[in-house]
Amino acid sequence: MRNILRRLIAGELTEDEALAELRSLQLEELGGKAKLDLGRYMRRGIPEVVLATGKAPADAARLTVALADRQGQGMVSRLTAEHRAALHHAAAEAGMSVVDYAHAARVLRPGFAPEPVDGKVGFLTAGTSDLPVADEARMVVEACGLASRLDADLGVAGLHRFVGPLAATLEWGADVIVVAAGMDGVLPGLVAGLVDVPVIGLPVSTGYGRGGAGEAALNTMLQSCSTGLVVVNIDNGVGAGAAAVLIAARAAQGRRRGKNATAMTNPAAPTSSRTSTTPPSVRDRSDPPGIANNSAKIRTASRTPAKSHGKPRRARP
Repeated sequence: MRNILRRLIAGELTEDEALAELRSLQLEELGGKAKLDLGRYMRRGIPEVVLATGKAPADAARLTVALADRQGQGMVSRLTAEHRAALHHAAAEAGMSVVDYAHAARVLRPGFAPEPVDGKVGFLTAGTSDLPVADEARMVVEACGLASRLDADLGVAGLHRFVGPLAATLEWGADVIVVAAGMDGVLPGLVAGLVDVPVIGLPVSTGYGRGGAGEAALNTMLQSCSTGLVVVNIDNGVGAGAAAVLIAARAAQGRRRGKNATAMTNPAAPTSSRTSTTPPSVRDRSDPPGIANNSAKIRTASRTPAKSHGKPRRARP
């Protein structure tokens, strides 16, 4: 969108041509099969992600490369080995590069990099089996220009293992922490009870037996005694990453506004510190909000009546 506006200002596009391109950014159809929501990033700050599940490898690759061609990068999740091979082939033919994650990937157009955002998202996983889902969330965070940090294998079976990484994540300055856990799913609630930053619980379908498909982890997180724990659906790495982006980006926006406000309201200190002898005006007086003190308050001394305990006191002779 910025590129279109720059070209319009430079006179390379007419107003009608710019309007047509802006409309095409909002929705574009590819072969009558899929409609790319190219305006999603401008609306929500989160680009569209192609779900490879249920799509032929060639189709998923074509959609992802099309996104990268039009907006600089394309993301795809839930890749199989066949999907990944087709994606690398399509990206190479288009002269683009691929950033691989566990079960996901980003395709980048040459010279493109997401605009950096001064926000940080920390990731903690209970086990190494939870890494692929956490990595999917990390892909979304990095695609949106935020910094990420990931520490794995910190489950409650060995509580001593997570204390150091959690402290390091807080010292690093994470604005929000995504905690992925399968099995009993206890780790997110434990973390949420110890820190003062938002925590997103990401239940993972690792485990076995009753509740082994992630239901036990999801129920544990939903029933957590730690207040404020936010929980996404089972294996929903994209959803957890998107929520983390919105939280961290808003925190970064608040810091920028705070710095700007400080710069505007904190100019150079005055050279004189003379005490003002001017009597206070109406607005300087401490009246209730919305009530102007238009007249000076006159205080009259009142005599406190003597206590008689219910009986009149006789005057002494």
